[in-house]
Amino acid sequence: MRQCIKIIFYLKKPRHYQAGPVPIYLRITIAGKRAEISTGRNCEPGRWNSSAGRAAGTREAVVSLNVYLDTLQARVQEAHRQLLEAGQEVTAENVKIRFSGKQEKVRTLLEELREHNHRMEALVGAEYSSATLKGYRTSLGHTEGFIQFKYGTQDIPLRQVDHAFVTDYDFYLRSVCRCSASSAAKYLKHLKKITRTCLAHGWIERDPFLHYKAKVKPVERVFLSEEELEKIAAKELVTERLSQVRDIFLFSCYTGLAYADVQQLKRSDIGKGVDGEQWVFKQRQKTDTPSRIPLLPAALAILERYRQHPQCLYKDRLLPVLSNQKMNAYLREIMDVCGITKPVTFHTARHTFATTVTLLNGVPMESVSKMLGHTSIKTTQHYAKVLDQKVSEDMGMLKSKFRSVPAEENMCCTKSFEVKGLTFISTTRIHQK
Repeated sequence: MRQCIKIIFYLKKPRHYQAGPVPIYLRITIAGKRAEISTGRNCEPGRWNSSAGRAAGTREAVVSLNVYLDTLQARVQEAHRQLLEAGQEVTAENVKIRFSGKQEKVRTLLEELREHNHRMEALVGAEYSSATLKGYRTSLGHTEGFIQFKYGTQDIPLRQVDHAFVTDYDFYLRSVCRCSASSAAKYLKHLKKITRTCLAHGWIERDPFLHYKAKVKPVERVFLSEEELEKIAAKELVTERLSQVRDIFLFSCYTGLAYADVQQLKRSDIGKGVDGEQWVFKQRQKTDTPSRIPLLPAALAILERYRQHPQCLYKDRLLPVLSNQKMNAYLREIMDVCGITKPVTFHTARHTFATTVTLLNGVPMESVSKMLGHTSIKTTQHYAKVLDQKVSEDMGMLKSKFRSVPAEENMCCTKSFEVKGLTFISTTRIHQK
């Protein structure tokens, strides 16, 4: 929007002024906000015309001063025009900066993204994981591609990041990059983190995500049933490597630990819980939140099986865990051998623990959330699914309560009566002894 500019010259008397010439200042006003500039000239108060904003008189010195002030006014108006032509934000302060020749550094989106990633890289291992940094680097690549695709440039000023930019970027991720809904939402979440920082610093005036809502469809989480777990545990595997991967996967199914936490599990992470039994006490790598998990007999048996394993002894680990890529490759082979067609990855074990191992066996959602190390029970609800079997069992208990009440106790007596022309019906349960 075109902003009107108002320019006036005035005398600014210094503190404790008594007599003599007074400095002349130029004031720029745009949209009710002001910026002041010293002209470097003085004038006697008695020779100053406040309404005209100029010196009064016809003497050569007065005429010269007024011509100088006219020149300054013309330069301010030119600075205002240049800002309008460049499409930059027109404020009193920006006009002053342009007039003074001190150009304010234009902050750009990709510069801020790269600076964020640079800071994150310095904190990998302390506050962030390498996987988190990798995700932000991928996000940076997508943003670079979008800016080149839409604007045909290498970067854009932060002021151009608005609601339209966000919605167009969302569409670009889904259409051009073929990202899934969850992946697109993740990359937009990365962008939102940067824009919120810029908003806090005052580098942008409005939140571009203010009226944006991510379109994420709920993803159906894969988990194994009790029968499938038993089939995997009982299967005779041909190689020791497959048996090793199977055991570690089952251990995760019985504890709910993620791959990174199982890989780093040490002997010092096992201790006695409040019940005197063996528990896992572990800080989750992803969120740095504590997980306290009582060990089931099947999980203890797996740990005992690998107590003297050379790799465990050498690295001070409880289980000989391979790389995530290899674990998933071997898991696919194990699932084929067991006749399980579900798309199983190592993370499936965490969903299986939340659903089949705990919730299906009557463990409350709050306890499941605590063991998984979640800070919000809403996160746990994404993992744990209320199965039809669980619904059937719960409703079966309710039905049995109804069946336990004798039929005669359910006998009721119904009466009707009138009050002020209105009919009321009263039902009374009859208890027979």
